[in-house]
Amino acid sequence: MTVPAPTNRTGMSMSFLNPAQSVTEFKLESWMESERMEKSLVPPSIELNNISKSYGNVQALKGLSFRLEPGERCALLGPNGAGKTTTLKILVGLLTPNSGEAKIGNYSPSSEDARRIMGYLPDDASPYRSFSVRENMEYIGALRGVEDVSDRVDRLLDLLQLREYEKAKVGRLSRGNVQKLALSLAIIHEPLALLLDEPLNYLDIPTQETVIDQLKNLNSTLLVSTHIMEVATRLTERVVMISHGSVVWSGTLNDLKKLGKDGEPVEKIVARMLTDVL
Repeated sequence: MTVPAPTNRTGMSMSFLNPAQSVTEFKLESWMESERMEKSLVPPSIELNNISKSYGNVQALKGLSFRLEPGERCALLGPNGAGKTTTLKILVGLLTPNSGEAKIGNYSPSSEDARRIMGYLPDDASPYRSFSVRENMEYIGALRGVEDVSDRVDRLLDLLQLREYEKAKVGRLSRGNVQKLALSLAIIHEPLALLLDEPLNYLDIPTQETVIDQLKNLNSTLLVSTHIMEVATRLTERVVMISHGSVVWSGTLNDLKKLGKDGEPVEKIVARMLTDVL
């Protein structure tokens, strides 16, 4: 009978040990492996450097640059047509910029390393319509390498109140339940970098509160594209404001509030700032 090589607590095979190797050397290698595993759970930075993107003669992004530090939570604000969705698509590797560089940590957005740690919710997401709710979750969970995927699916079904629809085909769901499913697919693997395009669209108020709580508890660098100020204030602590494909202001929410008059709602401050650059 073949006896498998023993492993240490990190899962490293111990078959490489030889009599000449000291206990100290082995402990050092084990510690280094543990450090590598722990570092893999650290949220990455998200960075755009002088990004430009055109669709024919229309320039959607013009030298766009900003950076999110690891674990930072940021709202990408701007009017319709400002370039928010294009920015997210470049960051998840669905679009290639005409110039400039985007990075998720040290990785290119289109790399397997980046995609492995990212979650993405597009605007008007469309899960597989011929699959049931559970089939969508289990399929994406398996592709993402989720351990105990069935248990993870069960937790999300209950969390987002989709249990009664788990066998229903996506094509028969309400728009709100499709959004719940799309959110679950974005977070099923507990991504370290999460990019969301209008995440609270179509959701009722109780579900919005559940989603906000869940997103706050994730160990992720978070970028939320929205034109709704309440979404920004509930989910993030920093704002990058863009218009016509360029950054027009960046800072914390507290910094933004200081730009207003006494008692002025933050929505009016943002509206005034964006109107000034239109």
